[in-house]
Amino acid sequence: MTQARQICRWHAQADAGALARAVAAEILDAAKAALARRGAFHLVLAGGGTPQRVYRALRPADTDWARWHIWFGDERCLPPADPERNSRMAADAWLDHVAIPPPQVHVIPCDLGAQDAAAAYVKALAGVGEFDLVLLGLGEDGHTASLFPGHDWGEAADAPDALAVFDAPKPPPQRVSLGARRLGAARQVIFLAAGDSKRAALAAWKNGESIPAAAVTPAAGVDIFFA
Repeated sequence: MTQARQICRWHAQADAGALARAVAAEILDAAKAALARRGAFHLVLAGGGTPQRVYRALRPADTDWARWHIWFGDERCLPPADPERNSRMAADAWLDHVAIPPPQVHVIPCDLGAQDAAAAYVKALAGVGEFDLVLLGLGEDGHTASLFPGHDWGEAADAPDALAVFDAPKPPPQRVSLGARRLGAARQVIFLAAGDSKRAALAAWKNGESIPAAAVTPAAGVDIFFA
């Protein structure tokens, strides 16, 4: 059950390309503000085809990449080079093409297995306060990151930052996901949803149904870019 009311701002886009450009611009604006105010930019990445477009759009950006810190909202327990890994996709689309220092790209070590990888990511996040920006996708069933209907969403005040997932309804069954509470500990949260397959989940969300995406409740609210 969602512990706080989620404030939603809905941003309709003409198509997936327009969505990607709009979100890339939002990310760069957030980075500019964070670098000016705090000297670093902590960004959480999502997996999926729509975020991949965003990452490609970020490649030519004029920014101080050396002060960016990259985190991942979730990861599949697959070999590091597997193309289905979110970290591999982000690297191919963007991270391998810019000058973010490798130690500042915080990959979830899912080759350790879900339990140990989740524990390792909790340690990696120790001392990291609010994220500057969290990117999240939306599944056809309303899931976000690897928080699925009928599973623990990590909403409780004492929930660990990272959760081990052993029985995901989509392959692979073992994953690691940041919990809803930790994902909501952010200055800005942006959801991306493109395509007809997301229409039912968007409608359920707008109708106030209890879906995982609605469990992420940052104080500043969430922005949903959809096409």
